[in-house]
Amino acid sequence: METEVRLAERFDTDRGHLRAVAYRMLGSLDEADDAVQETWLRASRTDIGEIANVTGWLTTIVGRVCLDMLRVRRRRGEELTAEPVASSAPGADPEDEAVLAESVGLALLVVLDTLGPAERVAFVLHDLFAVPFTDIAAILERSTVAAKKLASRARRRMHGTPAVPAADLVRQREIVGAFLAASRAGDLEALLAVLAPDVVRRTDRVAPGGEGEVRGARRIAEETLTNTARARVADLALVDGEIGLVVAPRGRLLLVLRVEVDGDRVTAVDVIADPVRLRRLRIALAQSGLR
Repeated sequence: METEVRLAERFDTDRGHLRAVAYRMLGSLDEADDAVQETWLRASRTDIGEIANVTGWLTTIVGRVCLDMLRVRRRRGEELTAEPVASSAPGADPEDEAVLAESVGLALLVVLDTLGPAERVAFVLHDLFAVPFTDIAAILERSTVAAKKLASRARRRMHGTPAVPAADLVRQREIVGAFLAASRAGDLEALLAVLAPDVVRRTDRVAPGGEGEVRGARRIAEETLTNTARARVADLALVDGEIGLVVAPRGRLLLVLRVEVDGDRVTAVDVIADPVRLRRLRIALAQSGLR
């Protein structure tokens, strides 16, 4: 009875940590909560009297649970989609998940979705939560060397390969970041300052009454101000080796903006919404540090 009480107290203390691990593994708040609940059910069947590091033990259990869930998802053929995915369970607070996704990093969640189950588990546990490779290997039922290789491969995919020199990448990040900040703030003057006078916006999915191509800084700035909601769920990302934007409500990919920069101005914005084109893009993190 004493060990059961100790486990319950420890689990309550670690619940936030376990939820954070599961959310990064699964990219869905309700699935993360399901994983935490399953972790409790599995843990509660065990006598923790001989377990020295209960938090580490619980983390390995939630890792196994998430791996199972990712494998089921893969078998069902789930993949990146250009349509918004309802990732909250009935009764869940979508705003809560939106805030969580933004705090984690929308681009991070999008790129994590490109990894296979074993790669995702190895990367998240080691690179984001510093779980030793010996523990990860046990979860994956592979050797420690194999677990290290999976994390390394995932890391390369997460960070991608820039297609331009480092100095150009820094400049792109500054300009595209300024464009995003002005879009979120609804600041017309700031948008005009970052857009070239003859900037062009193209899209592969035209809404009724819309235009596939729009030219001119003022027209594009005014159009952008009608989409501030999308700007709030956008994040910088490396798109085919150059800085662009992913629009990802709750971390689910909806659109990609390829942004061309010349000097200190944006000269073109290509909005990609077609699912086939989205799947062909190489999306990676725009920054070396992870949030």
